[in-house]
Amino acid sequence: MRVGIIRCMQTEDYCPGTTDFTVIRKREGAFEGAGEIEVVGFVTCGGCPGKKAVFRARELVKRGADTIAFASCIQKGTPIGYPCPFASRMRQSVEKDLPATIRYLEYTH
Repeated sequence: MRVGIIRCMQTEDYCPGTTDFTVIRKREGAFEGAGEIEVVGFVTCGGCPGKKAVFRARELVKRGADTIAFASCIQKGTPIGYPCPFASRMRQSVEKDLPATIRYLEYTH
């Protein structure tokens, strides 16, 4: 799996992504049972309402990602306890833009 991770820009000041990288290394969370994993990139959504996520996901795929993971801060709101109100729309926009062969993960941990 060659994964590109999109995270919430609002949580960037609170979380350096340590848990995301830990669960990848330990094959836990959304990565449980995964074989070899290469992180292609770790970017933010670009800020609310997440429209830049489409361009950033496109760039991750261009650089080799076959999987786009939306970090837990987007779906679950970790660590600040505020899930992204634009998560569904953001994911739909990204999926519409990218090839059908791309796999998606709705969270990381």
